[in-house]
Amino acid sequence: MVGLLGSPFGIKGLIKVKSLSGETSHITRLTSALIRRSGQERVYPVETVLVQGNALLIKLKNIDTPEAAKALQGGALIVPRENGAALGPDEYYIEDLRGILVTDTAGLALGTVSGAVEGGGGYLLELLLPNGDARFIPFRREFLGDINLETRRVVLLKPWVLD
Repeated sequence: MVGLLGSPFGIKGLIKVKSLSGETSHITRLTSALIRRSGQERVYPVETVLVQGNALLIKLKNIDTPEAAKALQGGALIVPRENGAALGPDEYYIEDLRGILVTDTAGLALGTVSGAVEGGGGYLLELLLPNGDARFIPFRREFLGDINLETRRVVLLKPWVLD
């Protein structure tokens, strides 16, 4: 997922896009995009992507009115990994974090990462506990040890955040 679809822009079916990485160059090169909204997925050819000031706008084929654009508002813009933004050090795709086992410093399993949300102070990882409850963990170095994508594990350094 590289972005979220926002409100319509203008009268010709343009849709505002919020880039989740803050980068836009990978989105401006799209020729097609998968849109996921309300559990439904559909691939749309991309007619154009425009940068106007701080706004990123996308025009999808056959989305030609503000009403059609509004129907996609809140949808996730999903692209193949090769079309995603380049990652820097200690950056991860959210999809790569899903399912990672979170343990305490003694190795006791606490739960698995089920997603991420943007919070006021940065991203929060959603942790699904063994009992089915969910908790949020600040996605920050003070709370998490090294993320190992090969072993699919990360250590929660401060388990008190789950209380």
